[in-house]
Amino acid sequence: MHRKTKLSAAMVGLATTGALVLSSGGASGHGYTDLPISRQKLCQNGSVANCGAIQWEPQSVEGPKGFPASGPADGRICSAGNTPFAALDSPRTPSGGAWPTTRVSGGQSYTFRWQFTAMHATTDFKYYVTKPGWNQNHNLARSDLNLTPFLTVPYGGQRPPSTLSHSGTLPSGLSGHHVILAVWTVHDTGNAFYACSDVTF
Repeated sequence: MHRKTKLSAAMVGLATTGALVLSSGGASGHGYTDLPISRQKLCQNGSVANCGAIQWEPQSVEGPKGFPASGPADGRICSAGNTPFAALDSPRTPSGGAWPTTRVSGGQSYTFRWQFTAMHATTDFKYYVTKPGWNQNHNLARSDLNLTPFLTVPYGGQRPPSTLSHSGTLPSGLSGHHVILAVWTVHDTGNAFYACSDVTF
C-alpha cells in the first residue's frame, strides 16, 4: 500500500510538472501595440476574422532584431517572418477587405501604447511609416517605408510596465492610407517584436 501511495504521488507530481511546462511553453508571447491598433490586435479582438493562430497570440510577433539592416525579410515584416502569422503580411484581410484604419493627423503629437505579457529588458522602441506613393497592393517591403524612424524611444535596458505609453510627433506631408511599423527591440536577446498598424492621415 505504501509503495502504491508513493507511486500515485509521483504520478501527480509528473502531471503537475507537465501542465506547468505546457502552460509556459508555446504561446509565451510578449507584446503588441493597441494605439494605433495593430493588425494582430484587430485579429485578436474579432474586428478581423479568420486570421488563424495570431488571434490567440497577438503578443507573439517576434523575429530577428536589427531592422532595417536585418530583421524579417521584405514581404514578411508584419508577421516578423512567422509563417503561422502570415495573415498579417497581406495588404488585405483574410476575408479580402481592407484593414481597418485609425485616423491620425500629420504634424500632431500622438500617444503610442504597448501591452506586454512578458516585460523584457528593452533597448528601444522605433516607429517607421510608409512613404508617399507606397505600393499598397503587395506585402510590406522596406522599399515602401521611410527607413529613418520618425520616433525613437530609448529604454536603456530597463523593463517596461505591463502597459506603456509614449508620445511623439507624426510626420507631416502624408495623406490617405499608410502603415506605421512599430519595433520593440529586446536588450538581452537577438530578437525584436513587430507590429503593423494601418492609419489614415
